[in-house]
Amino acid sequence: MNGIINIYKEKGYTSHDVVARLRGILGQKKIGHTGTLDPDAEGVLPVCLGKATKLCDMIENTDKEYRVTLLLGVETDTEDLTGTIQKTADVTCTEEDVYKATRKYIGKIAQIPPMYSALKVNGKKLYQLAREGKVVERKPRQITIYDIQILSYHLPEVTMLVRCSKGTYIRSLCRDIGSDLGCGGCMKTLLRTEACGFLIKDAHRLDEIERKRDSKELNDIVMQMDVMFQHYLSVTVPSDFNKLLYNGNAIPIKLETAKEKIRVYDDKGHFIGIYENQRERLKPIKLFFDM
Repeated sequence: MNGIINIYKEKGYTSHDVVARLRGILGQKKIGHTGTLDPDAEGVLPVCLGKATKLCDMIENTDKEYRVTLLLGVETDTEDLTGTIQKTADVTCTEEDVYKATRKYIGKIAQIPPMYSALKVNGKKLYQLAREGKVVERKPRQITIYDIQILSYHLPEVTMLVRCSKGTYIRSLCRDIGSDLGCGGCMKTLLRTEACGFLIKDAHRLDEIERKRDSKELNDIVMQMDVMFQHYLSVTVPSDFNKLLYNGNAIPIKLETAKEKIRVYDDKGHFIGIYENQRERLKPIKLFFDM
């Protein structure tokens, strides 16, 4: 089976757990996810099947949206409630103070990643060092926070909707906002509401997928690979070029368009792949067809 399923990752599962269970449900090995979610986090996790696994490195870099609850007055070693509490403080800030603190983080910012993360320093993952009781210097990474919308105040808890770029650690955002407010803070809950263009309202839990398999309705929830590239110009190649097309060669077709990336189909409507428009020809970037 080739395509993409919008999975609702439930609390307690790692992203790898989801892939492992899907392999059992679907009876196929070639499955990959498009972006890790912590075990305690929930929400959208697009999973690629079969030839769609070629998509993973192409779509995981897209923007994401999260619903997060920030708990003020508590600092932990993991920057969320799964860790050990290191410090507590009274929360004396006002709602206006919180609002102003969040505004500071909208735009391009440099964020220091958490110690409990999979980033590597000198070939070793940070969380492995953290479990050894080590804290090492982490270089700030540039990320973009497009918007922070405060949904509710129930101090010391604040619930926010955060839209951000790839590479953003929401735990660290909570840490930094709490630090600016002088009381510290950590992440209490996290729900990913959008990733790679997939929305939480359309996400499917693993039990539902199992039921769909049993009722032979899986095709209803597996999205075709070209759905991810609907923003690219579409070109259907005449049958005269089928040999070149199926052998993965460049196609001598001239397109008068500024579009650099093109969705290419054969004359029967099969999605072939993504090509680069070089004006005098279409050069394959990544092929997905299965002939």
